[in-house]
Order: sequence, then structure tokens, then C-alpha cells
Amino acid sequence: MNNTKPSLLPVLGLSTAVLLVAGNMIGSGVFKKISPMSASLMDSSLVLLAWFIAGAITMLGAFTFASLATTTKEAGGQFKYFENVFGGFSGFMYGWSFFAVISTASIASIVYVFAESLNNFFALPIILQKYANYSLVGFIFPFENATVKIIAIITLVLLTLYNIRGVKHGGWLSNIVTSAKIAGILMLIIIGLTYTQPASGITPIAPMIMTHTDISTLMQISAFFTAMLGAFWAYDGWVNITNMASEFKNPTRNIPIAIITGTALIIVLYIAVNYAYFKVLSPAQFATLSKIDGTIAAVEVARTALGSIGVLVISVLIMISTFGATQGSTMSAARVYYQMSKEGYFFDSFSKVHPKFRTPHISLLGQMIWASLLIISGTFDQLTDMLIFAAFIFYGLGAVAVIKLKREDSLKITFGYPVVPWLFLILCAIIVINAIYSRPAESLMGLGLMIMGVPFYVYFKDKKNKFNFPEL
Repeated sequence: MNNTKPSLLPVLGLSTAVLLVAGNMIGSGVFKKISPMSASLMDSSLVLLAWFIAGAITMLGAFTFASLATTTKEAGGQFKYFENVFGGFSGFMYGWSFFAVISTASIASIVYVFAESLNNFFALPIILQKYANYSLVGFIFPFENATVKIIAIITLVLLTLYNIRGVKHGGWLSNIVTSAKIAGILMLIIIGLTYTQPASGITPIAPMIMTHTDISTLMQISAFFTAMLGAFWAYDGWVNITNMASEFKNPTRNIPIAIITGTALIIVLYIAVNYAYFKVLSPAQFATLSKIDGTIAAVEVARTALGSIGVLVISVLIMISTFGATQGSTMSAARVYYQMSKEGYFFDSFSKVHPKFRTPHISLLGQMIWASLLIISGTFDQLTDMLIFAAFIFYGLGAVAVIKLKREDSLKITFGYPVVPWLFLILCAIIVINAIYSRPAESLMGLGLMIMGVPFYVYFKDKKNKFNFPEL
């Protein structure tokens, strides 16, 4: 009788890997973030510079983690890298933060935007409105926007069940949706570059027009870095593919190529589409949009350029984009908790692999439940404010890992060493410090959530030692 436990299957190729990187990156940010960035900087050149510099920093990160991706064929991404280089505590703290904030809150936020778009598109009936003001502990309103929340949860449940049925199915769906998203962004670029009429319909509000002559240079720099946080949110997701290393053919070759290629593609597309946006509307007009709830910059660009047809087309594109980003994140993120559990750092059941479909079904279901609770609570917006702060702490740790491995002569393939990891580390430190300076409440809450993982680490470590799990 064969008692071998089922494992994940290496069935995905390089083209799927590249499209997964791109698909994880294209969510809602590219359609929305130009508005708050314009409100902060009030200058199209500065906004485009923020996109360029954020893209350059993201590319440094891609090169850094492409180096780490050559070190293991196992799933788990950053959890596995940090565990291998720094030990179990570092790996667990990343995995805990990933589960509590970085991944699940991001999934909840993106699928919520999809549900909002779908709800607006079909004008679905409002339900449970009479309970909308009911609260738990004073700030959680579970029945507020109940229609949107139910759509979001149903979407998440269906995607989870779909991904349980096999990684090939998930990869196939991601490929189709990502191709549609890229085509849509190219269409937006063409719309902007060919637009020749004067902008109309959005009157800038006077208080938004300002100069920086009356504020300090330090505040100007901080405002620029704060504006870049919007770009970083749009760029985020490039590292998620590393979570699925064991399900790719030749992962130590294909994943580094995919990270670099996919990230570079999205950076070019994002800078081009934001340049195209400014051909239609001015920074002051985008700044005005940032003050109007429910408006999406790309929709207003399409409305100005093409009228109601443009609104329809871009609304569908945003639905496709957010659906695809939810799919990619749902599929890849669950592999982190699977690998943590497999090595004794998370709940035992999360390491189970479906005997027929060969997917981490319990990990997928657990992720779905926690993300659904975040959707019901409505707290994911506050959590995503901490996402970039928390993510860049671990991005910086990845740079430290590359430097450490290289000094120990344990890393044979590197990209741009020593300039790339050192420069990326310095920039990550600046971004984290600026986040603490500009958003102290969100940063402290993010640190608090991370520290909450310490008792869980002690519990899992004691359990791991008790049952003599092998240390890796």
C-alpha cells in the first residue's frame, strides 16, 4: 500500500509564469491612483516621475528576488527564503504578516472593487439596508454595503473552488484574463495619445491649485514619497509568483525570467497609460476627482474622450482587471500557508494536498474564510493602508538575504550584485521611514499586527519541537 502523501505538481510553463506576474500586478491601482497622486503633487511631470522612480525601485526588487528564486524549488516564496537564510522566526513573521495583512487584506480589497463595479454596472438592489448602521465594537459595520459584500464573498468562494480543482485550470484562467487586461490598457493608451479635443466636464476646485514655495524641502520630498505609495500599490504583486515555485517547470530558471520580464512589461505599460491620461485631463482635474467619492480616473478619461461608450468599455475592463487580480492572488498566496504548515509553522491541516486535484485545498479554503471575514468587517481599507509599509520591511529583508548569501558564497547567480540589493535595501529603508513619518497611525497598527504573531510563533515552535518536525 502506498502511503506517500500527495504533493503539488510542476505543470506550469514560462509563458504562464510571465502572465501570472503581470496579472498579479494589474489590479485596480493603475485605473485609480493617478487622482490622489495628482492631488499630492499637482504636476504631471512629477506624477510621471513618481511612477518612473517607483517602477525603477520595483525593478530593483525584481532583480533582488530573482536572485533568491534561484536558491530553491519549493513553494512558499519569501517565507521559504527567510526561513532558509535567517531561520524559522523570520520566515514565520513574514508568513504571519502575509496572512494577517499583506495578502488577505489585498485580496479582500481587490475583490470588493470588482463587486462594486459589478454592482454599479447592473444596478443591483440594495439589501439589508435597515441594518446598515448596526455595529460591532463601534467601528465594524457588517451589514453596510451588504449587496457589494455578498457579491465579493460569492466571487471569492467561486474562485477558491475553481482553484481547488487544479493549478492548470487556475493558470489557464489567469492567462486569458491577463491577456484581456493588457489589451485593455493598450486601448487606454491609444485613446489618450489620439485625443485632441480640449478637456472639459471636470472643473478644478481652486483650493487644489497650489505651489510648494511655502513648504519645506523635507515636506516636498515626503509628499513625493507619499505619492509614490500609490504607484507602489499599483505595482505590487510582482513577487507573488515565487509562492508557487514547486508548481513550475524548472523553477530556478523560469521564475527569475518571469519576475524580470513581467515586471518590466507592466512598468512600461503603467508609465505609458498615465502619460496618456494626462493627454486627456489635467493634474488639477485629477486632483478634483480624488475628492469625489466613487469616481475612477480611467472611467473619467474614457468619458471625456469617448462619452458613454468609453465609460461602458472601461467599466468592463476594470471588472476584468480586478477579477483577474483576485484570481492570481487567490491562487498564489495560499501556497505560502501550505509551505508554512508543511514545515510545522502553521495549522497542520493547511499542508494537506487534495488527493485528486493536487492543490492545497485547505490552505485555499482557510484564506477564503479569513478574507471573507475582512470583507464583512469592512476593515480591509484600513489594513491595505498598512500593506505597503509591511511589504517593504520584508522586501528590504530580501535584499539583506541576497547580501548575506553572497558573502557566504552560497548564492551562485545574482542580478546586478552588489549595487542592486544594496540600493534596493537603502530605498526600502527610506520608504519605511517615510511611511512612519507620514502615516504614523497606520504604520504603528501594521507593526502591532506583526507583533501579534509572536505568541503564535511560540505555539507553533513548541508544537513543532514536541512532534520532532525536521528543521530545514
